[in-house]
Amino acid sequence: MFEGFANVWTPVTLGARLRKGKLLPFEIAGTKIVLFRDPDGSPKALVDQCPHRGVALSLGKIASDGCIECPFHGWRFDGKGNTCAVPWNPEAKLDKLHAQPVPALERAGLVWVYTDVGVSASHEPEISDMLLRENTRVTTVEIDWKTHWTRAMENMLDWPHLPFVHAKTIGKGMLASSNARMDVHWEERPWGAHSSISIDGKPHAGSLDFRWPNMMNLFIPIPENKLVLAAACVPVNKTTTRMVLVNYRRFMLSPLFDPFFDIMNKRIATEDQAIVESSNPPEIPPARDEQSVRTDALTLAFRKRYFNELRDSAVTPAPRRGALPVLRPIAAE
Repeated sequence: MFEGFANVWTPVTLGARLRKGKLLPFEIAGTKIVLFRDPDGSPKALVDQCPHRGVALSLGKIASDGCIECPFHGWRFDGKGNTCAVPWNPEAKLDKLHAQPVPALERAGLVWVYTDVGVSASHEPEISDMLLRENTRVTTVEIDWKTHWTRAMENMLDWPHLPFVHAKTIGKGMLASSNARMDVHWEERPWGAHSSISIDGKPHAGSLDFRWPNMMNLFIPIPENKLVLAAACVPVNKTTTRMVLVNYRRFMLSPLFDPFFDIMNKRIATEDQAIVESSNPPEIPPARDEQSVRTDALTLAFRKRYFNELRDSAVTPAPRRGALPVLRPIAAE
C-alpha cells in the first residue's frame, strides 16, 4: 500500500469539496481511499475496501448514525474503522470486525491524508504560517497530469524554466540577456527547504518553500505577502499525478473574484503540463542518469532525498480475520 509514498502527509483536496453526508473517493500512490466527514464535521478516511467481501465502500452511503454503509451487505463503519453494525448477524463480534482507517485532518483550508493505516499519525503536517493566517481566501484547481509525481514536483522547484515556459505569466521579463547568470539559493529546513534566486548578482523578487514531500509554496512579491500560490503534486499511481493548485490571498476576498484567480492558476499549470508529461522516463531517475548543471541544485537535493527516504517505502496491510462462526453443513439423514 502507498508504494513509494508511505508515511507522509499530503493535501488531497479543498476542504469545502468534502461535504457532510457525502463520500469522496481518492487514489493515492495506487491505494484507494474514501473520505467523509464524521458527525462532528471532522474529515475521516478509510481504505476503500469493505473487509467483508472487498467491495468499494465509496459506492455506499452515509447512514443516519454517521457511519459508512457498505453497498453490498449493509455493514457499517465509523471514521476509526470500527464496525457499527452487521445486518442479519446479532451475534457478530463487532470488536473483531473493522475497516482500515487512514489518518486525515483539515488544515489551511485543505484536507490532508497521512499515507499509513491507523487512526492517527505520530505528527501533524508542517504547514507554513503564511497559509494559516486569518482573513485568507482559499481556492483550488485540481488537474491530472500524465506523469510520475516526482517529475511534477521537480518542475515546481525549478527556477530556470520560468522565463521559457512561463514567458507571459510568472516568468515574464526574467531573462533580459542570454548571457545572464542565475544563482539558486536554498537553505535546508526541518520541513524541506527555502529557496530564492539572484540574477547577475541582484536578488530576484519572490521566494518559495518546499514542504516535504510534495508541496511548493510560491510567495508572490506584493506587499505583506498577500498572495501565495501553492501546488501539491499528489501521486494517484505511477503514471498519473493530481495537481492540487491552491490560491491563498488576503485581498479581493469576495468569492466573485475566485474564477479570476482559478483561471490564472490553471493557465500557469497548463503552460507546464505538456512539457512535463513528455519527460522520459516518467519517474525521475538517479541523478547520474541525466546531465545537470549548477542551477539544478534544488531539484537535485529533492531527488537525493526522494531516493534515500521515500522511493522504496510501502505500508504492509494488516491481515483480515473473520469473527463469525463458521457454518457447518447439515448432515444428510
